[in-house]
Amino acid sequence: MRIVASGLQEVFMKNYVNEKNYVNEKMKRLGAHRSVIRELFEYANKRRAEIGDENVFDFSIGNPSAPTPAAITDEMLTLLKNTPPERLHAYTSAQGAQLVREKIADYIQNTFHSPASKDLIYVTCGASAGLAVSLSALLNDGDEAIVFAPFFPEYKVFIEGAGGKMVSVKCKATDFSIDFEALSRALTPKTKVVIINSPNNPTGKVISAKELEKLSELLSAHEEKYGMPVYLLADEPYREIVFAGVSVPYAPLYYKNTIVCYSFSKSLTLPGERIGYVSISPESENARDIFDAVCGAGRQHGYVCAPSLLQYTIANCLGTASDMSFYENNRDLLYNALTAYGYECCRPEGAFYLFMKALEPDAAKFSERAKKHELILVPGDDFYYPGYVRISYCVPHSRVKNSLPAFEALMREYKK
Repeated sequence: MRIVASGLQEVFMKNYVNEKNYVNEKMKRLGAHRSVIRELFEYANKRRAEIGDENVFDFSIGNPSAPTPAAITDEMLTLLKNTPPERLHAYTSAQGAQLVREKIADYIQNTFHSPASKDLIYVTCGASAGLAVSLSALLNDGDEAIVFAPFFPEYKVFIEGAGGKMVSVKCKATDFSIDFEALSRALTPKTKVVIINSPNNPTGKVISAKELEKLSELLSAHEEKYGMPVYLLADEPYREIVFAGVSVPYAPLYYKNTIVCYSFSKSLTLPGERIGYVSISPESENARDIFDAVCGAGRQHGYVCAPSLLQYTIANCLGTASDMSFYENNRDLLYNALTAYGYECCRPEGAFYLFMKALEPDAAKFSERAKKHELILVPGDDFYYPGYVRISYCVPHSRVKNSLPAFEALMREYKK
């Protein structure tokens, strides 16, 4: 028997080695899959080196470029100068320093007049980390999470990484508002999470109070029908980047089972510093259990704590924001010119993206053709909305202005 067992073990080991199971294949595929956005960004860098920065109109990457508020730099310098290093750079609690969470909770209550608790706030390394731990906390294997297309492509990675199934609901092409009939059809007994992103990446659309009211009614009716909560996950890294006459309704005021994932990356122009938070509404069903699960997900993901210097900095600068007129000026120039040339696009209400209809059905081919005019545009396929391209106008105003003849030439080329 030992000889047989030994022989079987040897065969198994040979097969195992032959299959080359050296790494997790799922993780390998994720790492090896090239982001179209990053590829275009690298292509633009290559062209800059060849023909000069001023001749390449790179609108690929959403890297905020409004000046970081001086108050942030001043606060960091004050902390570095006046706080003992062993205290300033020490570990905080995994969920964030208590003082920081208290100040965030107070800010939410005073600004949005919405309940908030330091005991339900988890400080993160940006909104993406917040989304990852929130989805891991909420989803069990087979649970469904609904997203509205077009959407930030990493949603799929976070949902599937948590064992869930992504269900995509396409927004209306006329104005990128929620298609409630399509959403009603997508809701099932397995629906656990609905993700909203307002202002939206890649469209710049802000979800209105009326839409939130209708969404709340629909989700509440679904909860009552099946006796299970559906959680609204509000992804809000662009909350402060809205333009004249536009405001972003605070989702927890409309739907009690709401979890907000916020980032300071965009509002303070700190994308590389990675700081944000998860705030669970105290009115949410099972709020404390959700918070414990978020903390547990943080452990599983290896999140020890958010950078302490950044925690203390933002705690003393809540309500501070970069000058948003920088993005609004770019929006106005770009939108007015493109629509005058004959391009189809909705006027962005916030963020720093414009989602434009491609001049042919295949957006990837349109993007390639635009390269001939040194225009770097991201195909909408990556955002699960084919036929469009994303233009990131968080760039110097001069780049927007200098790119306009290229956009006009591209339109003329298609009209021939």
